[in-house]
Amino acid sequence: MKFSGKIEKCGLSPMRKFAPYANEAAKQGKNLYHLNIGQPDIATPKAYFEAVKDFSQPVLAYAPSDGVPVMIDAIVDYYGKIGAPITNKQVLISTGGSEALQMALSSILDEGDEIIIPEPFYPNYSTFVTLTGATVRPITTKPEEGYKFAIRERVEACINEHTRAIMFTNPGNPTGTVLTAEELKLMADIAKEHDLFIIGDEVYREFVYGGEPLMSLLQLEGYDDNVVVIDSVSKRFSACGARIGCMITRNKELYNHAMKWCQGRLCASTIDQIASAALYSVGPEYFDAVRKEYKERKDTLVEGLKQIPGVVYSEPKGAFYVMAALPVDDAEKLQLFMLQEWDDNGDTLMFTPAESFYKTPHTGVNEIRMAYVINKDDIKRSMELLKKGIEAYNAKNK
Repeated sequence: MKFSGKIEKCGLSPMRKFAPYANEAAKQGKNLYHLNIGQPDIATPKAYFEAVKDFSQPVLAYAPSDGVPVMIDAIVDYYGKIGAPITNKQVLISTGGSEALQMALSSILDEGDEIIIPEPFYPNYSTFVTLTGATVRPITTKPEEGYKFAIRERVEACINEHTRAIMFTNPGNPTGTVLTAEELKLMADIAKEHDLFIIGDEVYREFVYGGEPLMSLLQLEGYDDNVVVIDSVSKRFSACGARIGCMITRNKELYNHAMKWCQGRLCASTIDQIASAALYSVGPEYFDAVRKEYKERKDTLVEGLKQIPGVVYSEPKGAFYVMAALPVDDAEKLQLFMLQEWDDNGDTLMFTPAESFYKTPHTGVNEIRMAYVINKDDIKRSMELLKKGIEAYNAKNK
């Protein structure tokens, strides 16, 4: 039988493709330390569960296609407080940030179009772009340069007659890169000058470790037709399973086109929207505590990387990921070795091989992404396992 050529161009998620091997390792009695998926272990605020418990409508009905009013109001209020005024008719609630990306990209991209994304990038971007018939044109970045990409010459060198948009995560997944206000404005200027959309995935906004607040694209004035922001409760409130996100744009035409997607899929989960709206009632002390915890975890992981000869990395400034180039020939082979052939006193490690985070062929083969979403003692042990695993793998493959 024939399948879609678009879906056949897509790959499996690198964060999840090793799950069968991990399950088999666990069956063999191995204890796995998980740095492979950005699933925080931080407790979800109780406000979410209290809202679910208090839900008392006699019928669990469809929500409006654009979103439950209380959820939209919570997002409008949040952005108003950070100096990015938006209205209720500029927000579309989605099933997680992933669907928000899909509705934005499907409204912007056609077959043969291109979108500029700095690499390494979140691999599902490639899936969502490919399913529109468009392609990713990457801006290659390097750990030695702090994964810097907001450089006019590099960005403009990627623009051609097929270019429709620029997209990036800020703070970065997987790099932890944080754009300064000047860099953010530069990217918006380039988009406006070339009549492009600029899509900012800002789901990690609260996790910036330099003491400065993250500037949103929505805080910039004069770019209303260009800017699209993707947001979600998943990481901000450690509520990944709620699957509630949003697409925000002041571009009325884009909003109206994206509404077609929203109406086509009917609505996002009613009860999850109501419960997610309650999350926005938490105070700044919640984010202060979570940010402090993540910073300590980051410091623990970075200190561990320093003890591994030959590792190249850039210390992240935000989000909760670290990218590292390892002194091995192939990170996927290392991962399989550590799951199938090796352990240290019954312990082994899962990370995410990073080749799929790149669009440029044969790039990132020896790189990995690690998510510091487990406790500090487990992170410390994970770095010991990575060091010993690399040594054992290289000894075997001399």
